Amino acid sequence: MTDALPIATARSPIALLPRMANRHGLVAGATGTGKTVTLRVIAEQLSRIGVPVLLADVKGDLSGLARPGGANPKVDERVKKLGLAGFAFSAAPVVFWDVFGEQGHPSRATISEMGPLLLGRMLDLNDVQGGVLSLAFKIADDQGLLLLDLKDLRALLQHVGDGAEQYRTAYGNVSAASVGAIQRGLLALEQQGGARLFGEPALDLDDLLQTDGKGQGVVNVLAADKLLASPRLYATFLLWLLSELFEKLPEVGDPEKPRLVFFFDEAHLLFREAPKPLLEKIEQVIRLIRSKGVGVFFVTQNPLDIPQAVLGQLGNRVQHALRAFTPQDQKVVRAAAETFRANPKLDVARVITELGVGEALVSFLDEKGTPGMVERALIHPPRTRLEPLTAEERAEVIRASTVYGHYEKEVDRESAYEKLRARAEQAPAAVGAGRGGRPPMTAAGQAVDMMEAMAKSAARAAGSQIGRQLIRGVLGSLFGGRR
Repeated sequence: MTDALPIATARSPIALLPRMANRHGLVAGATGTGKTVTLRVIAEQLSRIGVPVLLADVKGDLSGLARPGGANPKVDERVKKLGLAGFAFSAAPVVFWDVFGEQGHPSRATISEMGPLLLGRMLDLNDVQGGVLSLAFKIADDQGLLLLDLKDLRALLQHVGDGAEQYRTAYGNVSAASVGAIQRGLLALEQQGGARLFGEPALDLDDLLQTDGKGQGVVNVLAADKLLASPRLYATFLLWLLSELFEKLPEVGDPEKPRLVFFFDEAHLLFREAPKPLLEKIEQVIRLIRSKGVGVFFVTQNPLDIPQAVLGQLGNRVQHALRAFTPQDQKVVRAAAETFRANPKLDVARVITELGVGEALVSFLDEKGTPGMVERALIHPPRTRLEPLTAEERAEVIRASTVYGHYEKEVDRESAYEKLRARAEQAPAAVGAGRGGRPPMTAAGQAVDMMEAMAKSAARAAGSQIGRQLIRGVLGSLFGGRR
């Protein structure tokens, strides 16, 4: 059995049980109270026992995970105060990722993989517009049209809009206004830098599940300081990663330790303004992904940012200080206090407002999966460097990565854009031949026409067969990844 992971100390050490880490968790608290350090300490401990970690660096201060700490008076003071025998600074194996390809390896998805539900969320489409987008994806799936990047989707939408009459019977009405709204949304997304997100080579999730030569889990750090400027893009990309893990990984039950732990920072962005059908599917993924060996820790200021149906699934909790200056703030504090298993020796609602920096209320699951009694504790200091890496140090880590060079070379293979453009170019020539330039039909010519018709029919059938093989999962992404 894997040893418990000490995270904090009250009267005695408080440890996270690895086999309970896939029961999810919450790290909450006001700005500046120590949430990021808590996230860092949990990530370090998981990496040490061989569990890969994925986290978003929203403030640009987590790159120091790649270097050992040291020469920090506050860390030295905390080590001495807690009497942490054998404490030693050490680095974690880190791989940097960046949607924009500036501070890490480019992390891309294809349009086909993301699917209409998540893309509609990213574009903030209404129900009618989302329905037209889903219709367009269905046509692409049925015809075997690969949607890799934004130009593919634009070409598909133009094709569907122009052929609205042709598709009405089989697929339903296509609103020209909705097609135009989606196209405008794609233009806005491109202006936000979203075009960098889509294309190939797409992120292979196996590259997030690696360990290094010493058996330590790789800490995957997604540069998100720039990405956070487009909150929908940020939240949807992380949600896509989560859904891909859910669809791809096999069932493992409750393993001795997780296959991956996913930290979702600024978690309120995931749920803010999300339509009810999407929220229900997110809740379903969170509930079921634990059986795939994936733990999800939400990091947010206010625990009430998380819907109750999700909050109830978060068994491991660290609550940093909350401020109660208004009646609404006091209501939030009381609600946060009620989420813990009560401790008769602790007035939780009062203590939440008194906690110092690096101090927290902690409750982890025990061996039976029961929440531990909440305790006031000091979070252990990190073993990695608190200061961010310099640009040169970051570049050194990126070049040393085993995936360096693969994602940096963008690929643009034949896809929907090229195929639809070829169809459009062939159509006028075919019309011209039928009207004026074609010789009188002979028996041989009729045979040729019949063969061409059979070939087209076979092509359509093949396209439909491809479409039937493209099965979409709970959140609309391709089931089981690329095929």
